[in-house]
Amino acid sequence: MGNASRLPGRAEHRRLWQEGAACRELGPRLFFQPTAEQGPDRERRDEAAKEVCALCPVQRDCLRHVLRAGEPLGVWGGLDERERRRLRAAQAESPALPSTG
Repeated sequence: MGNASRLPGRAEHRRLWQEGAACRELGPRLFFQPTAEQGPDRERRDEAAKEVCALCPVQRDCLRHVLRAGEPLGVWGGLDERERRRLRAAQAESPALPSTG
């Protein structure tokens, strides 16, 4: 029988921050773009999602998670897809910028 002490532990502790998320009971519709949504409709939805994020007690943990996971879609941690791409690019160009990780 193998050595169980070398097996990775349970991973729930890595996402316990989600229990306190302001979006937890809101569902994905506010945070993810419907297929045909464009222009002002998308901007309004993104802004509404970011308002939820702005009041969220775990916003920083959420942003750290999404940057590590590389999630390409939705509003996470108060940033939309384009803002996260710009943040990653800026961090790659200037290692002196503070990391969210």
